[in-house]
Amino acid sequence: MITTNPVLRVAPAAPADAAAYFRASLAFHADVSDVAAALAAGGDPGFVVVDSRSTESWDQGHVPGAVHLPTALIPGQAAHLLDPAVPVVTYCWGPGCNGATRAALALAELGYQVKEMLGGFEYWVREGFAYETWQGTERHPADRLTAPVDAADCGC
Repeated sequence: MITTNPVLRVAPAAPADAAAYFRASLAFHADVSDVAAALAAGGDPGFVVVDSRSTESWDQGHVPGAVHLPTALIPGQAAHLLDPAVPVVTYCWGPGCNGATRAALALAELGYQVKEMLGGFEYWVREGFAYETWQGTERHPADRLTAPVDAADCGC
């Protein structure tokens, strides 16, 4: 019996095609660490972060400085809350939720430049970044499975 390697059952893309795909992917996504580093650098990061979750979720915790704009409200409120000249980074709960993708789509359809923050709020917290709740600022220790515990960044 011949078994096929499941990884190579479909051959890898040609290097030029792979480079185009990954280059395009970076135009659509930002990771939590990069967003946190840009916000921590001080001054204007050149983008605004949008939390697309419900008010209850926002109150439970959100990225400091984020704008709260639930996805369903984007068509009616984006123009009042966001400058169309400033790129937007959307997030929702985490990798198991496509709310940030839906929010990014809604904003792009309105003419905003937008990226989705990979990992969402879950990975923001798991990587040890401070977050705000209705009670104040909180922070959890970095999860060893998502972020280096004894280094400033992951080096990637």
